Amino acid sequence: MPPTRITVINNGSLRIEGDFEIVDQEGKVFGLAGRTRVTLCRCGASKNKPFCDGSHNRVKFTDDGLGAPSS
Repeated sequence: MPPTRITVINNGSLRIEGDFEIVDQEGKVFGLAGRTRVTLCRCGASKNKPFCDGSHNRVKFTDDGLGAPSS
């Protein structure tokens, strides 16, 4: 399995790829059925949090997804 990679999608979600596990604040594991790629909501409007359901398009979420310049 390749290393875990998190990609910030412009005006959209966070895409997670690789070998990972997602847990809630109590440590309960989300059942991902062996998936090695998921997208997480950044806009806060998803009806399927923490996962993205495409609501960022409906609410016109904008963020360029670019990291801060290194110093």
